[in-house]
Amino acid sequence: MNEDKELHDCECGDDEGCGCGCGCGDHDHEEEIMTITLEDGKEVDCAIIAIFPVEEKEYIALLPLENQEDGEVYLYGFEEYEDGTFELLSIESDEEYEKVTKAFDEILDEAELDELLDEEEDLEDEE
Repeated sequence: MNEDKELHDCECGDDEGCGCGCGCGDHDHEEEIMTITLEDGKEVDCAIIAIFPVEEKEYIALLPLENQEDGEVYLYGFEEYEDGTFELLSIESDEEYEKVTKAFDEILDEAELDELLDEEEDLEDEE
């Protein structure tokens, strides 16, 4: 599956850290949206949640914009090329999928912790 869309506007070149995959952490990014085509031919608009490494490979987590109450997240291998295009790759084995879901769960846990800490700081600022 190929996409011709660049993932972020900054030129930092870093691949981890700020949620969009650029890693610079010094600016806010608009929510990145991509359309993927599922095996049954259905097109689905998804928000990019994270691009993250597991072992020596990169992976991407996508949240479908419709039916978000299902809590479904799509996980794919991710290969970005020098020209800014990228490819989504199927996760082939159960073992690989388990490693990727574990890494993604850790990202979610860290994000929830960061959100709680931000809320505590906001409450302290109000006092």
